[in-house]
Amino acid sequence: MIRESEVYKIGVMTKTHGVNGEIAFQFTDDVFDRVECDYLICRIDGILVPFFFEEYRFKNDNTALFKFQRMDTSEDVRLLVGCEVFFPLKLAEEAEEGELTWSYFVGMTITDKNAGVLGTISAVDETTINTLFQIDGPDGELLVPAQEDFILDIDHKKREILMEVPEGLLDL
Repeated sequence: MIRESEVYKIGVMTKTHGVNGEIAFQFTDDVFDRVECDYLICRIDGILVPFFFEEYRFKNDNTALFKFQRMDTSEDVRLLVGCEVFFPLKLAEEAEEGELTWSYFVGMTITDKNAGVLGTISAVDETTINTLFQIDGPDGELLVPAQEDFILDIDHKKREILMEVPEGLLDL
């Protein structure tokens, strides 16, 4: 059985494509193109299920069309429409650390050295000059700069980041 702690979200299946069993996958991380892997993991009815693919091709910068094994019609892949897609952490860690994208950090727990657990990263905002971790915390949403200087440690297995956010920044 695949556990949540063993994977991280990389996108969602959006719609069937054609009649030969292809499905559109909108991705936030193209790790599957950087790391050798022949399957993706979809959440179906709360269960993480691996699906082996025959091939894929890019439709544009954030969408790929996948053809899964033993799924040869649009009806076969229809059950995947809307499913969240995950990738194994173990395989992603095999990629060089410099190749990780910001979306790799989504789902990680952020702990501040002084303030304690801040919450879980729900998104990474790259639209500003300073990249920000968007954190869902007990007191609501919080934005914290994703600055290397603030990060003390990253535990890839536990999916935790230890930071030391400058005093007063969390009060904004």
